[in-house]
Amino acid sequence: MPSPRTRETALQPGVFPARAKSRAWGRLAELRGPGVPARALDARALAALAANPGCGRRAVLDGAGVDKAALAKALGAPAVFGQSQFAFMRGNAFEARVKADGGAELLRLARTTLDPGAEPPQEGRVPDLSAVGPEGRTARTALALREATQAGAWTLLDHPMLALEVAGSPAYLEPDAVVVHPDGSWTVVEIKSFPMLDGSADPAKVGAAARQSAVYVLALEDVAARLDPVPRVRHRVLLVCPKDFSNLPTASAVDVRKQRAVTARQLTRLTRVEDIAGTLPEGVSFSPELSSEELTAAVEAVPATYAPECLATCELAFHCRARSREQGAVTALGRSVRAELGGLSTVEDVLAAAHGEAGDPDDPAVAALRRAAALRAEVLEPAVREAACR
Repeated sequence: MPSPRTRETALQPGVFPARAKSRAWGRLAELRGPGVPARALDARALAALAANPGCGRRAVLDGAGVDKAALAKALGAPAVFGQSQFAFMRGNAFEARVKADGGAELLRLARTTLDPGAEPPQEGRVPDLSAVGPEGRTARTALALREATQAGAWTLLDHPMLALEVAGSPAYLEPDAVVVHPDGSWTVVEIKSFPMLDGSADPAKVGAAARQSAVYVLALEDVAARLDPVPRVRHRVLLVCPKDFSNLPTASAVDVRKQRAVTARQLTRLTRVEDIAGTLPEGVSFSPELSSEELTAAVEAVPATYAPECLATCELAFHCRARSREQGAVTALGRSVRAELGGLSTVEDVLAAAHGEAGDPDDPAVAALRRAAALRAEVLEPAVREAACR
């Protein structure tokens, strides 16, 4: 594989910034292959991307718009996660019920859950957000938000389009809904089909919904920052789910301040598109026309940071896990284990340190491993003697 280009080679000093960015975008387009359209990022992908900002592989592939599901299939390690067709249909039916009659029930839930002091919604406004292309829909959404803020009445924006800059390129996001309150504040609405039993839902699913909603909140704040005065984007989102085992909607307020802060910090740490283009090796491509061997070499040319959590969020997780196991990397055991082991990065190093064959005895991780190995041997010694006597 050719050596990586330097930044000066990719983006020469003195080149007009717009021209430099155009070259970078052209390089990212080359990664997808001739005539392959970019795969758009959604809030779920951004939440997963922010959850593992140290993974250069995912940053490059998502920044270039590469279809990771198709790439994983070509590598022989297809992803198996995703929503079933039945769950998808059930979710759509529940969302349609929640938004029926001009979103009357949804606005009622928003008032009772988030804004009980506001006047009850008499007849909510539901503006038309249709436009040509994502850019047109984004502009139409921004206009509708401004008009709704000035109107001072309950307004429901059904599937608005928001834009958020990620790694130097725009990502277009489509939340389930956004509610504008009479005081001009904005609330993100997330509609899920998992049940809320006795007022509470599965914490793992609520956490995933919160991380996804935090991305929408960040995108809304970008829109609000361009208005004068700046409207307040509420950091408590409205989570709407079926009540108990029925199909009746109920709602809960979810505070996403922590998720928003973490997501904002991690997204800003992602390498910008110019930097990504400037560090990629020449000739690397993820075109679907390439052979499995060529795609494998291209993927391996970009460093990855694998963790077991990737199995639920990244299409390439099975491929990265296999490589991590082949290399004996301790990251395959989880981030918490990796953090406890300090400078020991492979299973071979860990075992050697535990058996006293390598490692600094003054290293706390090495000392803990040797103590654990001694305790294990002490516990197993009677069983070993008994087995020997037999």
